[in-house]
Amino acid sequence: MNTKLHAVTDTKGRPIRFFMSAGQVSDYTGAAALLGGLPAAQWLLADRGYDADWFREALQDKGIRACIPGRKARKIPVKYDKRRYKRRSRIEIMFGRLKDWRRVATRYDRCPKVFLSAVALAATVLFWL
Repeated sequence: MNTKLHAVTDTKGRPIRFFMSAGQVSDYTGAAALLGGLPAAQWLLADRGYDADWFREALQDKGIRACIPGRKARKIPVKYDKRRYKRRSRIEIMFGRLKDWRRVATRYDRCPKVFLSAVALAATVLFWL
């Protein structure tokens, strides 16, 4: 059983929202699910998995500038701010800190709802208390 955890964080790398999808599903599913609940922001940093024209247009409609590198298969390369993209490490650090909790790292819970609850509990204790 595989799952992907998608997260929205603030500028300090503290998680605001989570969405879990099946492991074999594209990142576009997580992007579409989290798009409606995005907070007001100037920039959105994401990895190559979230590179889609429809996603960029939806962000632009919300007044958010995308800092997402283009996929390697793109015929026309997409420009992005490489210096700003380095700040995405805060998101990776957040996922690393979540995995410090053994229950999250080893995924003991078979039920996705219980696992997402454990992730939310770990995030609350680590970042908000």
